[in-house]
Amino acid sequence: MQRAIITVVGKDTIGIIAGVCTYLAENRINILDISQTIVQGYFNMMMVVDVTTLDKPFGQIADELAVLGREKIGVQIKCQKEEIFDLMHRI
Repeated sequence: MQRAIITVVGKDTIGIIAGVCTYLAENRINILDISQTIVQGYFNMMMVVDVTTLDKPFGQIADELAVLGREKIGVQIKCQKEEIFDLMHRI
């Protein structure tokens, strides 16, 4: 199984989760784990997703999620392969 980490950060507004989850469902990306919180009006979500059955290149998915967040939802969305995320956060 190939996994990726998606992070979503920004000012809380209606439809953030719906927008992200709709995109994931349309692209056959399964959510394996999810954590979401709102702190003083700021939304933060982290997801672990299965990207094994992608129909598009991973880079395209990451780019489309970034555009979705920036242009349609008003948040920052980052999508990284799990192994890169792990290496970046290892001490």
